[in-house]
Amino acid sequence: MGAPLTVKDIAKMIDHSLLRPDMTIKEIKEGCRIAAQYDVATVCVKPSEIDICVEELKGTNVLIGTVIGFPHGGSTTAVKVFEAEEAIKAGCVEIDMVLNIGRLVSRDFVYVEKDIKAVVDAAHARGIVVKVILENAYLTDDLKEMACKICEKAGADFVKTSTGYAKSGATIADLKLMRKSCSSKVRIKAAGGVRTLDNALSVKAAGTVRFGATATVAILSEAAKREAAGTLVEMNKPVELIKS
Repeated sequence: MGAPLTVKDIAKMIDHSLLRPDMTIKEIKEGCRIAAQYDVATVCVKPSEIDICVEELKGTNVLIGTVIGFPHGGSTTAVKVFEAEEAIKAGCVEIDMVLNIGRLVSRDFVYVEKDIKAVVDAAHARGIVVKVILENAYLTDDLKEMACKICEKAGADFVKTSTGYAKSGATIADLKLMRKSCSSKVRIKAAGGVRTLDNALSVKAAGTVRFGATATVAILSEAAKREAAGTLVEMNKPVELIKS
């Protein structure tokens, strides 16, 4: 075990995910209330819900993120750029874009890089952070490594494991591979399967600085109990796989 942590340390790693396709306006508002109560890093919502979150999170420190080209990455580059620009106008400050999975699997690396760079350039011109979702469930390790290098070359701020809607989500092996495949300029986000505090501590130990979660209350409630007991500490190394 390593240094003591605080609940705030864990909370500020969380992108509170409100992306379920059938999520109602009432549930979006409740999700924002939870995000504000626990002071997480961001809420991550569909582009159509940004305006609701802007109103609900007014006066809080919780940022608003959205997804672009979600969940399959197959929109044209122009559509992704337009979607990103519209989301930014609506009040989004972080973007999680899905790269073009089929083009990556086809090894059309030039297309993939141009697609990412166009969104990154549009976002960075407005001071907006971009996370690129690789969707590792469909990729070989070689393609995961290549995708990380392409994302860094295109200027992405983060690489992210998954949408949470493929056949599997984050794994410790993937997080280690992604961390090794990027320089320290690029941060790592885990998504899909981080449902407990021990999961969160494990992905942190693997080099992750942000993770998507729907189980925010459970994770942070357990963190508060351990903090009170003086047992909320860093893991020296990840000790379990993330179950999808």
